[in-house]
Amino acid sequence: MNAPHIGILSRARRTRPAGPAEQAEQTEQRLLLLRLLSLLLQYPDAELVVGRAELVAAVGSLEPSPAAAGIAAFTAWFAEQPPDTLERHYVEVFDLRRRSSLYLTYYLHGDTRRRGTALLTLAQRYRAAGWEADAAELPDHLPVVLEFAALEGTGAGEAPLRQHRRGLELIRHSLADAGSPYRHLLAALLTLLPPPTAADLAAVAELAAAGPPTEEVGLDPYGGDLFAPPQTFVPPEPAPPTLIPLLPTRTKEGHR
Repeated sequence: MNAPHIGILSRARRTRPAGPAEQAEQTEQRLLLLRLLSLLLQYPDAELVVGRAELVAAVGSLEPSPAAAGIAAFTAWFAEQPPDTLERHYVEVFDLRRRSSLYLTYYLHGDTRRRGTALLTLAQRYRAAGWEADAAELPDHLPVVLEFAALEGTGAGEAPLRQHRRGLELIRHSLADAGSPYRHLLAALLTLLPPPTAADLAAVAELAAAGPPTEEVGLDPYGGDLFAPPQTFVPPEPAPPTLIPLLPTRTKEGHR
């Protein structure tokens, strides 16, 4: 994809509906944004680190937008960090902080039976679309949800993201409070979703203060051992690495 031509034309307001060609290009850009977010929110294993130059080039090809600016702000940091710094930071912000865990149904249902049902429903949504997520990762892991959105397209593909918008907002707030560069990726993602309502913002504030609901029993069908009680959240076992050119699914390697 050619780099965008910027200048006065990029500032002009559209005065007519986008035609089929424009709509197709806008859709392609949106799917690329989602795919890049999926990759960059995965554990920075050796394979992802080796591909940093390719990722930076892909980000540089994006049309100007708030989402593209947020991703570029993240990759400017990501491209310069030593691999061990990237790994430690990822574990610290996503595995050791409950309020920035990447498992989305946790924010909506906490450790309750409803969470198990929500996970099953999400997995069934993937299968109904003809897509099988990696069985080693839970279907609500944000990189998995983003990859589904990128493959399935707008509408149904992005429905799980819209459903979990409040959890995404809480993750963004937590990352901002921690000063993590990953806050730019969550901010970029949220620009692609409908703006929050007053009810959304109130729910996020309540969630931040009280935390998700808890329950001591009934965490099937995905197994109670995958869901730790409050204050002891532990993500599931990592998936084995997968091969990529640019932009296939990748998962965390060698950490919890």
